[in-house]
Amino acid sequence: MSTRSPAKPRSPGTARPKTAKPSAARARHDRVNALLDEGTPAPPSEGSPDADMERRICEAVYESVMSQRLTPGTKLPEAAICELFGVSRSVARKALQRLAHEHVVDLHHNRGAVVAEPTPEDTRQIFQARRALEAALVPLAAARATKADYASLRKQLRDEHALLHRAGQPAWARQASAFHVRLGELSGNTILHGYLAELVSRCSLIVALYEPPGNAACEHGEHVLIVDMMERGDVAEAVRINDNHLADLERRISLERPQPAQTLAQMLGLA
Repeated sequence: MSTRSPAKPRSPGTARPKTAKPSAARARHDRVNALLDEGTPAPPSEGSPDADMERRICEAVYESVMSQRLTPGTKLPEAAICELFGVSRSVARKALQRLAHEHVVDLHHNRGAVVAEPTPEDTRQIFQARRALEAALVPLAAARATKADYASLRKQLRDEHALLHRAGQPAWARQASAFHVRLGELSGNTILHGYLAELVSRCSLIVALYEPPGNAACEHGEHVLIVDMMERGDVAEAVRINDNHLADLERRISLERPQPAQTLAQMLGLA
């Protein structure tokens, strides 16, 4: 006689769930995300030699563009980048892809990587979008700014003034751009602030590429007036000054510049 216990009936609550098949919508969503991920290379492990070299290449190209050593349309061949920085093609390619993501370089199927060449229409649209965005952000920032915020802005302007007299163009341009990004941050609208940060970055590159040497990328005195008007409560005047400030910046841009007779190593500051 068998001593085997009879199987206990499975309660409804413990029924083995069936594996659900992904919906068509979910499958499409995953495919789209996979395609988007292909365009943005995964960063190397933080602190790894490849990550350090990738960062060094990006910084060298960016600084050279901001210093007007690298001019629009300059070719950046992968092989030359590999030789100059002593890196593999994989590292050079990832650095160039990141620079393309930041609109510093353009990637062409046949020509490879070249320093970005914004067209007159690109420039017009980017500045138009930025002026409209900042016209909306300045009143929001003025409505939320506290005494501590204005004290922080004043300190930032003092630092900006100091850099104007002792630092090179890249450092000064970054500080001048940071003023506008800070106003966007004070608005409290993270979405608009993010859009502004991208537009300011693209404007800074256009100015660095095309503005005649010797001109200030942003007029410090106008920054001071904008803060004065905001703190005084004359928001309409602050918006007007800022809009004229950006319009003047756009007018000073000259989209024609001669190509310098230098090697890529010289333009990157490596020779």
